[in-house]
Amino acid sequence: MSGASGFVLGIDMGTSGARAVAMTAAGEVVASGSAKLAAFSDDHRDPVGWWKAVRAALAETLAEIEVAHARAICIDGTSGTMLPVAADGAPLATTLMYNDPVPDSAIIERIAAHAPEESAAHGATSGLGKLLTFQPLPGVFRVIHQADWLAGHFTGLYDVSDENNALKTGYDPVARKWPDWLARTGARADLLPDVLPAGSPIATVSPAAAEAFGLPSEVLVVAGTTDGCASFLATGADRPGDAVSALGTTLTVKMLSDKPLFAPQYGLYSHRIGDMWLAGGASNTGGAVLAAHFETGRIAALSESIDPATDTGLDFYPLLKPGERFPVADPAFLPRMEPRPAEDAEFLKAIFEGIAGVERLAYERLVSLGSPALRSIRTVGGGAKNATWTAIRKRKLAVPFLPVLSEEAAAGAARLALSGAREAGLL
Repeated sequence: MSGASGFVLGIDMGTSGARAVAMTAAGEVVASGSAKLAAFSDDHRDPVGWWKAVRAALAETLAEIEVAHARAICIDGTSGTMLPVAADGAPLATTLMYNDPVPDSAIIERIAAHAPEESAAHGATSGLGKLLTFQPLPGVFRVIHQADWLAGHFTGLYDVSDENNALKTGYDPVARKWPDWLARTGARADLLPDVLPAGSPIATVSPAAAEAFGLPSEVLVVAGTTDGCASFLATGADRPGDAVSALGTTLTVKMLSDKPLFAPQYGLYSHRIGDMWLAGGASNTGGAVLAAHFETGRIAALSESIDPATDTGLDFYPLLKPGERFPVADPAFLPRMEPRPAEDAEFLKAIFEGIAGVERLAYERLVSLGSPALRSIRTVGGGAKNATWTAIRKRKLAVPFLPVLSEEAAAGAARLALSGAREAGLL
């Protein structure tokens, strides 16, 4: 590439490895690289392994482009993964990952007693709980998130976070500050990182990072985000009412809103991204229900014989077992998958319709809680590949289905890097 207008770099640190992309000012991905964590460490909690994977993925990406035209870098990481560090970034204890429960249940009870109901700091895997777990260790400078630590390797600063990663640690995205109630849980304010809006400038790369990667000294490192937010941004959704449905093992819906939505009874809270808010919820329906009844090949074969333009007339709410989170909040909610049609194709069609009905209800729930009207849907996950299911969903949801620009979180991080570079006048 000529690089005349420059490019930015987005890095995603996932559970199994790292991915990096280079993106032009026009939003085109022109180079990429990846590295498996297992190639560098047997332990997914090993920060040294994370950094080695990031370094390898980035080096592969930079080998394809003119490094002199790099303008900005942004990193996303797994939400709620935290570690205590010394002032030079050295880890001081074994990382607690995003899905690791806080070892001491009394800490979780203490948070529950003081945190507002709508706070994302609640729950067994609470980021705030991890802060409280780590803070008694000797020599702790800060307790930070995975993306913060990796960004620190580019800036030399290990005391900066972003509004998305900080959410589960108790940050108030509406007031844009660490709230006063944190002190009542026993949390030490001096161990909390400074928080910047996602995509806003942190600092230029350190001399050591510039030398290690051959980067220009003026390359800007911008505040990152969580892997979930980055995945959403990668799709190209960028206006209020734009939504992304993830059809994986479960159904997850996310929508950009012009106002924050908080509904703890549904596990619903909002990430702040610029002047907008990303809200969403996760249902227990989804691909796991399909897999319980049909093999993948059988689903593909039966789909060929289904007419998506007609309706079975059945009202399924497909679940593997009782209990639903969103758009219904009821641990005893019963599946509806009767009567079972005699024909397998008709049964599959009824499940497709049922999941599409839950998806529609999920977006209706968001609207009832204050989101803008649904204006478009982009679809990611394995279910997006089934044309018959997609046609049924289009009929049920009755909004434009738009193409996904990318399903790679690294591309979402790159879009934040673009925002930061433009803010700084670098693009």
